[in-house]
Amino acid sequence: MFARLIFAAVSFAARNGLASASPDLASSSKKENARRTGIRGETFAYWYLRRHGYTLVARNYTVPGIKGEIDIIGYDHNVLAFVEVKTRSAAPHAQTTPEDAVNADKRRNLARMARQFLGSRRIHSANCRFDVLAIETTAGKKPVVRLHKSAFGMAPTSS
Repeated sequence: MFARLIFAAVSFAARNGLASASPDLASSSKKENARRTGIRGETFAYWYLRRHGYTLVARNYTVPGIKGEIDIIGYDHNVLAFVEVKTRSAAPHAQTTPEDAVNADKRRNLARMARQFLGSRRIHSANCRFDVLAIETTAGKKPVVRLHKSAFGMAPTSS
């Protein structure tokens, strides 16, 4: 009930998009604007997943010595889901989607971090999957959200 209420508030706040509406910024400001949009997207994703029944256990999980982070980790019923959130400002005729940013290198790093997460918490047998939550945002419009459950599998460990 609480998650529904909070998601309704977050969704209402996002009704005009998650990105700032000022496109003509200097490159450093563009980078800062993209970072802010990403943070807003992850917050939106957190409450979206809670609203859809996920029990979340970690956010922004990092491992020293391994590049990147796992945005959100949580249980979807009895399955432990490692969720990668990709938020993009939608261009009118864009050829790529937020999902396209989850390339082979990104998947490999996520799988490596997931194995570290499982090992550090002594979770030896669990149903796990990798989800991708894509958010496209346009100034003045409600964000478009796509949740891809089991978007990819965990690559085998190499010796």
